[in-house]
Amino acid sequence: MQKIALPSKVEFVKGANENHEQIIIEPCYPGYGTTIGNALRRVLLSSLPGAAVIGVKIKDADHEFMTLPHVKEDVLELVLNLKQLRLKIFSDEVVRLELDARGEKQVKARDIKKNSLVEIANPDLVLGNITDVAGKLGMEIFVSKGLGYVMVESRESDKNEIGYIEMDSIFSPILSVGINVENVRVGKMTNWDKLVINLATDGTITPAQAFKQAVDILTDQFAALIGGHKESAAAEESKAAPAEAVAVAEPTPAEKPKKRGRPRKS
Repeated sequence: MQKIALPSKVEFVKGANENHEQIIIEPCYPGYGTTIGNALRRVLLSSLPGAAVIGVKIKDADHEFMTLPHVKEDVLELVLNLKQLRLKIFSDEVVRLELDARGEKQVKARDIKKNSLVEIANPDLVLGNITDVAGKLGMEIFVSKGLGYVMVESRESDKNEIGYIEMDSIFSPILSVGINVENVRVGKMTNWDKLVINLATDGTITPAQAFKQAVDILTDQFAALIGGHKESAAAEESKAAPAEAVAVAEPTPAEKPKKRGRPRKS
């Protein structure tokens, strides 16, 4: 049986910064550049685990439609800024972070108190601005691991206390994925594919790590399909085996014994 040739080269080309890379896969069998590219793109955008803010308690704010004294942003703007916080969590539980900023200053993510279970990938993110020396901004920020995009309505939460603001969360560490398929020559054939993936992450994971995770996810999914097929085939064989054994073991009918002696005279 003729087999479809596999790509023989995977190259990682550095982009504008360490969080952006170009992944070149070639040569791909005609049409397979689009097939592989679309599958990887969907997995990269939807299925990679990450971490995000799931809720916040802001001091002196009972809900998101309030303003705080000597703070430029209203509570809703502060919540939107927190959504851009990118981080890595070294725990499977919800982690609570604390922020206590005082005096006239620009409040950044680096002002959040250090926590051994959390690493902030964008410490220069501006969370808010205190406009007076008498101003202050205090927060309890709750962060967790997750997958994809999770809305407040679909999340089970036991925090119903006044002042706790739940947030929609984007857990994916991928900022953007673009695919481009070009023609490449293989021998005399000029219609083979060269797949170019432009991948940008949020800094909590490298593009190479993200690519490997996506490939592993797809490999596991297809391996499960093959495993299921093998199990069903083995089950069919085990069902058929006893019937065959019975058929082979079935005894042949015994012959009637022959009469001895001379035949009687009439």
